[in-house]
Amino acid sequence: MAIVNAQKILQKAKKGKYAVGAFNITDIIQLEGVVEAHVEAQAPLIIQTSVSPAKFLGEGVLVAVYREVARAANIPICLHLDHCQDVDYCKKCADFGWTNIMIDASREPFEENIRRTKEVADYCHKIGGITVEGELGTVAGVEDQIKVVEDESRLCDPEQALEFIKKSSIDLLAPAIGTAHGVYKTKNPKVDFERLDTIAKLLEAHKMDTPLVIHGGTGLPVDTVKRLIELGGSKFNVSTDLKHTWIDATYQYISANRDEYDPGKLDKFAKNAIKEKVREWIDMFGSAGKA
Repeated sequence: MAIVNAQKILQKAKKGKYAVGAFNITDIIQLEGVVEAHVEAQAPLIIQTSVSPAKFLGEGVLVAVYREVARAANIPICLHLDHCQDVDYCKKCADFGWTNIMIDASREPFEENIRRTKEVADYCHKIGGITVEGELGTVAGVEDQIKVVEDESRLCDPEQALEFIKKSSIDLLAPAIGTAHGVYKTKNPKVDFERLDTIAKLLEAHKMDTPLVIHGGTGLPVDTVKRLIELGGSKFNVSTDLKHTWIDATYQYISANRDEYDPGKLDKFAKNAIKEKVREWIDMFGSAGKA
């Protein structure tokens, strides 16, 4: 159905109270597995690439594969650049054909975050058809998760969120609410539900339709995921779970077939494992049948 930007599918998710999965891929096998799972479920999809895989595989290669896969699929698919701190590289990927760009200047002072984010947003909007995600507050790594939650200065200030959106011209906001990248070390990660709820209600009160993004999906309990969606999370990022599934499936197949040298069979096994894992997330997000 086609190549779309993130805002187009997230506005619909926001109104429908479900989330669109944004899956970080590092190779073509993962990409195909993620896409096939969503096509079978008839769910909208955001394919994400971080900076390192984009540079390693090649910007032109990734965009060419994305376009071919998206055109052949009967669901809307967005290609998103995740957590890029380099303004110039954000612009480069926009030029190549990414349809959503995340400029992450969240570790900079507030005004500098606005300045860098607006520079990318203005550039992408001038090209047309590209939406932009910005981050306010710090989404930490796992080892720092508890400390971040206890330090409110590193979480998203709801009132600042309004100013940030207005001045930066972003289309999507990733507010730091205590979630973390990687695998959580605790069974009950500390997530500030009230903060997300406050931000969502403030945006609604000011008639701002900016969808909210949840980072750090891997390891969150199912009830936490569903509550975050109910409170306004429309884009839900998944990265570590996909990497673990790909590596574990590869190890499992090679261990069981040590004398076999057929990459095609290995690729198929790994892709099917990715599809099964992604289907679990689609069920949690409630996005099946929403394409």
